[in-house]
Amino acid sequence: MKPYKKTAYINTIGCQMNVYDSEKLAGILAAYGYEISHEMDSADIVVCNTCSIRHKAEEKAFSFLGKFAREKKKRPHLILVMAGCVAQQEGEKAFVRVPHLDIVLGTQAFARFGQHLDAVKSGKQKIVDIEKSDCIFEALPDEAVMDGSRISKFITIMQGCDNYCTYCVVPYVRGRERSRSHNAIVDEIKILANSGIREITLLGQNVNSYGVKEEGISFPQLLEKVSQIEGIARIRFATSHPKDLSMELIHAIRDIDKVCNHLHLPVQSGSNAILRRMNRGYTRETYISRIVDLKKACPGIALSSDIIVGFPGETPEDFNDTMELLKTIEFDSIFAFAYSDRSSAPAAKFSDQVDEQEKMSRLNRLLDFQDLLAEKKNKALIGKVLEVLVEGESQKLHDGFIKTSDQMRQMTGRSASNKVVHFPSESCATGDLVKVRIENAYPHSLWGLTLGAENQ
Repeated sequence: MKPYKKTAYINTIGCQMNVYDSEKLAGILAAYGYEISHEMDSADIVVCNTCSIRHKAEEKAFSFLGKFAREKKKRPHLILVMAGCVAQQEGEKAFVRVPHLDIVLGTQAFARFGQHLDAVKSGKQKIVDIEKSDCIFEALPDEAVMDGSRISKFITIMQGCDNYCTYCVVPYVRGRERSRSHNAIVDEIKILANSGIREITLLGQNVNSYGVKEEGISFPQLLEKVSQIEGIARIRFATSHPKDLSMELIHAIRDIDKVCNHLHLPVQSGSNAILRRMNRGYTRETYISRIVDLKKACPGIALSSDIIVGFPGETPEDFNDTMELLKTIEFDSIFAFAYSDRSSAPAAKFSDQVDEQEKMSRLNRLLDFQDLLAEKKNKALIGKVLEVLVEGESQKLHDGFIKTSDQMRQMTGRSASNKVVHFPSESCATGDLVKVRIENAYPHSLWGLTLGAENQ
């Protein structure tokens, strides 16, 4: 008879930082003898790692955990955990909506997760830990939870934020800005590189200010150190704050070969009036000036951005300023959202809220216009050869048809400029760098042939 294996299921909601945090939680669970499973119905521990940046994400977390009320009665040994930003925000109030929860684990309590698991197993109920920590939780990757099929990983290099944008809850749920030791970051990436990871993305609410408070090395200096790690082929990072985008960082993008020719630089609005209300710390003119400097130093750089539509007080003229900014900059891609109140953010108390129907109308106009711009930029790549890091097989063909068994394998990957590229190939494998000549272009992806593929 085989010994019983304890299993844990982790549901991750939110941004790349939450993905990274979930991997750290998985490492802790592995150290306690739990095997990470994709089967939540039979798991002994279910963790929901939550995001509170938008109301929809918060509701998704409560809905997910709420479904386990009946299962908890059938299997009293099941341990339910709410972790992350919603846990930090709600604290004990989380038990009002999900009374069958066992642990509420805040953003700075991960290092104490193991002791809380022991306490629950000993009979303690309804544990809440939203206490702050004086140090950043450091945990090296655990081989027991490494996914061998992946070739790209996120690495959080700092926690929290000091900017206090009026729409954002990050400083309240993740705390003030703190940077990790560059030695710990480099050690972690070396382990990942040795396990086959080819691309890493360095994460922070504002990577531009990495190390400033600690008077350590600067972010461009960190990029240089990471670029020296053998096995890593590409380095990406997010997110940069426009007010802190330095020429030193622009030159690092230009000069360090492994740093991808792509920058995610959230503008949020094209209106100076709205930028002031958001407390963003820069003007429309300053943002455009930064982009001019960037394009001059790094010709052909791909740009992406975040935009909030319908922020309190946004007039039709303000929205038009944002549309004009899109036309001026010509982003390769954007992440755009209709504004939603977060109770702990200052903007929730602002007057002049925009009607929900008007928000959605503006958002749809913005996205439709961006699709036109993106397709135009992508079509300009037809005939060009891009180096693509292969991520695996794709189920989509360039015609939009689903792949059938008698057709050549279709692979997918990303270029250095973060373009999604699909291409047929029987020989390339995940993690390969291949040259692809672009044959067709769409708003959100490219399709091409590997050099020499015509002769296959």
